[in-house]
Amino acid sequence: MNKSCENFRYLEKGWPRRDLTFKFYTDGTLTIIDNRAEEVISPNDLKGDSMDFYVRRRIAFIKNKLIAAQQKYA
Repeated sequence: MNKSCENFRYLEKGWPRRDLTFKFYTDGTLTIIDNRAEEVISPNDLKGDSMDFYVRRRIAFIKNKLIAAQQKYA
């Protein structure tokens, strides 16, 4: 199956400022990349505004998936 993803770039406001790329895949998986360090990080490594961004995007993803399921089976 060909899984697609939505990419979001986020620049942290607090110190140390990280340049992050969030990849939300259609199957629910997630990859977070620290662009400066060129490494994959986990959601547990997020703090403050980047954690808030992640949570808001994840909630939006879940809502969209639920709406799609409702429409499919309605």
